[in-house]
Amino acid sequence: MLTIEDIYRDLPSLETDRLRLRKITLDDTKEMFSYGSNEEVTKYVTWDTHNTMDDTKGFIEFVIKQYESNNLAPWGIEYKSTNKLIGTIDFVSWKPTHHVAEIGYVLSPDYWGKGITTEAAEKVIEFGFNKMDLVRIQAKCFVDNNASARVMEKIGMRYEGTLRKAAFIKGKHEDLKVYSILREEYSKTR
Repeated sequence: MLTIEDIYRDLPSLETDRLRLRKITLDDTKEMFSYGSNEEVTKYVTWDTHNTMDDTKGFIEFVIKQYESNNLAPWGIEYKSTNKLIGTIDFVSWKPTHHVAEIGYVLSPDYWGKGITTEAAEKVIEFGFNKMDLVRIQAKCFVDNNASARVMEKIGMRYEGTLRKAAFIKGKHEDLKVYSILREEYSKTR
């Protein structure tokens, strides 16, 4: 059975037509701060809006330590035509014994509505089923985050239900929609 260390010992870069999913570096601080400091972006994520570049630098330093420790850590979403970081995507949790993982993502608003998150998520799902021996990949979003729910639907996930007051985020309990895709469903569409 694969372990988290097996995959994250050397997190591979993944490519799509427009994107490169790769490790985040301190050189990405400016681009990450650009979207991480935007309250429209952070409205639907679990982390706080970045108030200073030091907030962003601190997050990137944490991610680098995760890479070095062979732990779950995000891929940076790089737009190939500009070589700029425009977001992140990752397995926010992975239970190898159960062959189940959950994805999460965030994207700069400059790239919203262009199919970028869908493209990145499809690649990560492919990686999960083909390289991580997953049988289920799920994702959650705030109930009023329609754009994220739409991404989940586009990548073949099915809505399973709403977890009521399932997370305490930014000082209040939030309801979360849950979506998932199973390996056999993925295989039928590929």
